[in-house]
Amino acid sequence: MDEINRQVGFNIRKMREGRGLTQAQLGRLTGLHRAYIGHIERGEKNIGLKNLARIAKALRVHPRELL
Repeated sequence: MDEINRQVGFNIRKMREGRGLTQAQLGRLTGLHRAYIGHIERGEKNIGLKNLARIAKALRVHPRELL
């Protein structure tokens, strides 16, 4: 499970940085706390499907692109 968390986190960070967004900006777009975004990106938190969908929508990608 840890490997999937790290991979999803890496993919989210790559997409976020590619769009020039900070963790705080992505947090505001999704309604999630910036610290939670950081935990996800570092693979420290298990992300739920609803939050994955919120992040994907904010990044304008299909959720499967984050997996």
